Amino acid sequence: MMVEKEKEEKEVVEYKMEIQILEKDKETGKLNFLLKGINEAIANTIRRIIMEEVPCLAIEEVNFIKNSSALYDEFIAHRLGLIPLKTDLKSYTLRQECKCKEKGCSQCQLHFKLKAKDPGIVCADSLKSRDPKAKPVYPKMPIVKLLKNQELEFEATAILGQGKDHSKFSPGLIFYKAYPEIKIGNCKTPEICAAQCPVKILVVENKKIKVINTEKCILCKACEDYCTDKAIKITGSKEDFIFTIESWGQLTPKEMIFEAIDIFDKKLDELNKQINKLK
Repeated sequence: MMVEKEKEEKEVVEYKMEIQILEKDKETGKLNFLLKGINEAIANTIRRIIMEEVPCLAIEEVNFIKNSSALYDEFIAHRLGLIPLKTDLKSYTLRQECKCKEKGCSQCQLHFKLKAKDPGIVCADSLKSRDPKAKPVYPKMPIVKLLKNQELEFEATAILGQGKDHSKFSPGLIFYKAYPEIKIGNCKTPEICAAQCPVKILVVENKKIKVINTEKCILCKACEDYCTDKAIKITGSKEDFIFTIESWGQLTPKEMIFEAIDIFDKKLDELNKQINKLK
């Protein structure tokens, strides 16, 4: 007896994504954009990759030569590690992925020097390295205050790291929310209900409620709960999400997104390889 096996059809899920910039501020490093055509799992994956796996430079080791300031070596070292450094991802690689096998080379680490003696506040711009691109994001960030006859001299090593290992390697803050979907029916008390909106995106025209700047809605549902006519309905989209990225300055929001997508692709390729091994 012969049994014919039915061919299993592979189900392919395709996402047609669309990105729309809502707000961009180069001075503050803040970016708001709308990402359409995904789901919450993908949205949260992008958020976590940017915060935890997109790498950036930070000082990891400090060798003190002289320190007669009022602060202990450990205190100054901690401050140095939290100084955001401009990062060129094309010039450096993670230690664990470097060809030197974590021995330390110009591809996975960068050396800084600082020597100060005169009384005054020693700032981040006193850090000197061979890479002109890798400079402190905030030059006047204070490190320590020196008094008369006090000195500070050290050598520091910065490496490329990830936020999942230490927060000093995190390039910024990112969060998202579902795109607001607001439906308004026949409300008998439009002025009163519109006044309940804390972000003032509801206005009354010709005795009817009109929505302006929908993306500003925080989905609090205050107006919906207050409306006795049940004429206002607010829900969050299951496919469209508003992202907010606030960069600390090491990378631009654009660099953070592109690097996150590359990391995401590598993870999917690795997952595909592991699945194929099971066949």
